[in-house]
Amino acid sequence: MPSFSPLALRNASATRRRDVPDVTLAEWRAWIVASVRTGCRIASLFGMPEADHVRLIAVLADDSQGKLLVASTVAGSSYPALTPECPQAHGFERELAEQWGIVPLGHPWLKPVRFHHSYRPGSDAWNRPADSPVMPGVTNHFQAHGDELHEVAVGPVHAGIIEPGHFRFLCHGELVLHLEIMLGYQHRGVERHLLGGPDARTIHYLETLAGDTSIGHALAYAQAREALAQCPVPLRAQALRGIALELERLANHTGDLGALANDVAFLPTASFCGRIRGDFLNMTALFCGNRFGRGTILPGGTGFDADPALLSDLSARLDAAAADLASASDLLWRSSSVVDRFEHTGVVPRALCDELGLVGVAARASGAPVDVRSWFASGCYTGLHVLAATSERGDVFARAQIRVLENHWSIDFIRAQIAALAEGPSLAPCAEPAPDSLAVSLVEGWRGEICHVALTDPHGRFALYKIVDPSFHNWMGLALALRNAQISDFPLCNKSFNLSYCGHDL
Repeated sequence: MPSFSPLALRNASATRRRDVPDVTLAEWRAWIVASVRTGCRIASLFGMPEADHVRLIAVLADDSQGKLLVASTVAGSSYPALTPECPQAHGFERELAEQWGIVPLGHPWLKPVRFHHSYRPGSDAWNRPADSPVMPGVTNHFQAHGDELHEVAVGPVHAGIIEPGHFRFLCHGELVLHLEIMLGYQHRGVERHLLGGPDARTIHYLETLAGDTSIGHALAYAQAREALAQCPVPLRAQALRGIALELERLANHTGDLGALANDVAFLPTASFCGRIRGDFLNMTALFCGNRFGRGTILPGGTGFDADPALLSDLSARLDAAAADLASASDLLWRSSSVVDRFEHTGVVPRALCDELGLVGVAARASGAPVDVRSWFASGCYTGLHVLAATSERGDVFARAQIRVLENHWSIDFIRAQIAALAEGPSLAPCAEPAPDSLAVSLVEGWRGEICHVALTDPHGRFALYKIVDPSFHNWMGLALALRNAQISDFPLCNKSFNLSYCGHDL
């Protein structure tokens, strides 16, 4: 047990920065390791520059209690790495080394995350000259040697319309011994651009952070902003937000089912889902004026309202798409060749899932009921009994099955929200953020848990804004799903995770 009490917060709430416990590095490290071993997860872990040092802040998610636990410490130029005892810290510690030059001693695989110079001049963890170019993907790759081993390099440029990422397969014949995934090709420095906000550009940065999750990230930002301003959101706006978020989930889950079908050359479901995905995108456009939901979420509510005629039209479209989606999904499961290809492919066991701290569909497909709507409900999800759909299989079949089950839930949820839509305004005035405060906001995006942490300065401006996209947690899960699998399984495994490059690269 820790020798101190971490600060406990509810989702989408704020506190004064001085209320966050400041403990010794040894206490902070022991708290994280012990908490994760007893069931907590690392939701966010980041550095905050202060004068001549960097403060390390950890946000742990205690699912069983629905609480977010926060504590901080001051780090020097190095500290004993968490990763050997807490593997889910591996990406966060690599990020700390890259951004702030703080070396986690004993980290088993310390390499850049997004390939940029340190934010603190003269503190490069890899001792690179300050004027040397930093090229994405240029690093020391994992290697193994043997007469029968070979490497297959794919990307970062890919065929078709796809984001850049480099995949390096270490193989023995067709057997994949190791997959190394290199990202960072789309690093735009979004978090740095948010400093000094909020301003007129802030919402646009968040909406375009990961284009297929515009609503999810905008909602996470709005919740953090509202917590900092103690801004109550009208019930009508909460319901409209929930409808928009579930439409985003439906569009992407449906597109993923089509892509999975296409990867095994099952064209009926691939064709149908491609069209049905467009139907859900068009519903979002009908609902708020943009197929990807931009302009939907604003601090204080929504940027639109819905009259009875629009809601009636939306309901009719939803019913038609639901029937078509059920048929397309049924075709998939009735094909023995599809089921045979999906089953036992890309397996991630529950123990490995927990060790890596996976979230979203990838976690639930391995049996971990990690769902913000269940444990950290906010807005229109408050008070609902959201039972996360899970499977024990951990394979491509399970990840496809979870998407089908969640589609059913999302459709029923939208119908219920339309039927019970409260009267009243859809937008409330939102004051300026409180000074010297911290807010944590979680949203269950369609890929999984989105975490935003906002810290304000004495003037109420963002001194730091930290974003963790679900892909940040899950890329290593994809890499390990390929261990001891055939290299031909990669496209199918990749689609079953369908992770974001730009959401990771920020």
